[in-house]
Amino acid sequence: MANFIDRRLNAKGKSTVNRQRFINRYKKQIKKAVSDAVTRRSVTDIDTGEKISIPTRDISEPLFHQGKGGVKERVHPGNDQFTRGDQIQRPPSGGGQGSGQGEASDSGEGQDDFVFQISKDEYLELLFEDLELPNLQKNRLNKLVEYQIYRAGFTNDGVPANINIVRSLRSSLARRIAMTANKKKLLKQLEQELSSLENTPGANAEAILTLKEQIKELKHKISKVPFIDTFDLRYNNFAKQEIPSSQAVMFCLMDVSGSMDQATKDMAKRFYILLYLFLTRTYKNLEVVYIRHHTQAKEVDEHEFFYSQETGGTIVSSALKLMHEIQRKRYPADEWNIYAAQASDGDNWADDSPSCRQLLEKHILPTVRYFSYIEITNRAHQTLWREYEALQESYDNIAVQHIKQAEDIYPVFRELFKKQAV
Repeated sequence: MANFIDRRLNAKGKSTVNRQRFINRYKKQIKKAVSDAVTRRSVTDIDTGEKISIPTRDISEPLFHQGKGGVKERVHPGNDQFTRGDQIQRPPSGGGQGSGQGEASDSGEGQDDFVFQISKDEYLELLFEDLELPNLQKNRLNKLVEYQIYRAGFTNDGVPANINIVRSLRSSLARRIAMTANKKKLLKQLEQELSSLENTPGANAEAILTLKEQIKELKHKISKVPFIDTFDLRYNNFAKQEIPSSQAVMFCLMDVSGSMDQATKDMAKRFYILLYLFLTRTYKNLEVVYIRHHTQAKEVDEHEFFYSQETGGTIVSSALKLMHEIQRKRYPADEWNIYAAQASDGDNWADDSPSCRQLLEKHILPTVRYFSYIEITNRAHQTLWREYEALQESYDNIAVQHIKQAEDIYPVFRELFKKQAV
């Protein structure tokens, strides 16, 4: 029986099994560190993994040792307090100086947390474990498969409209050269012999006639080779390929009116980051459209979306109208998987909330895969929440959730995208 021994100093993937065991063993601590790391990321910053810190006390191994009980005889040099037979009290536990494992001490010594790097795949797997995109399977089944035509070389058969003239002439030239090269070479030799005989006095007339007959026959054979033949024709070949459907667009709508302070915007940012990371697990190509609004809505970049100081009143329908216009012009529903996430504190003109409901019913909900609305406030819900909540009862692709503080963001996100019961 053959035995294979890996003697490489650092074999690729050699510690993969141990790494997975470590992650599974300390999954609770790692998942907490991963969820906390979301606040430090940009919405589109997922090119790398994450550095995870675990307190040393959480990864300490159990130790087995003998207890401190029992009767023992010891010699204490320099004794000036006890005599033979006296009982010495056991020192209180925890009274020692320890081994310096605390995070900090008055002597400036301590022990750092255990830090290790997880990959992008491990990061996403831990962050979105047991989650799924709602309605994804149903939409895929109802979607027609589309194809696009592309050039796929050349073929010997086809319709006259697809003839490639250059390729056909090139093939014709190659065929004629192959069929007449030897004949032309022989013809040239016979013509030289004939010329030599005709210039020689007293040459045999019969030999001259024979050469002329051979030359005539060769020229006749060469002339019978057609300039172009059906064998030479080449046609442009076209093939169909399925248009990739793994592309999605995410619309981020946020209220930036005077009632939305920076802390509320930061909580909305954390939610958008989670949604972006989650969608990139399903779609290879994901685009993000940022729409901010007060009384008017406009499309902006990420930095202006989160950090612009512009404020005003609140008309939520302006953001929904702009989203619908952008989606119609740039992201057709039959080619793109459309997602939308709206963050607000719930403040809106009372007359505008019914308009928001109408826009969602007529234009947005029929085209989006999933529309999520999060209301970040500690106050009582207002008209906008009630209108959206009513839509949730009639449509299965809209979800409404309430966030009061930062600790609620990740649980709310998991509630929005939890696996549905079959």
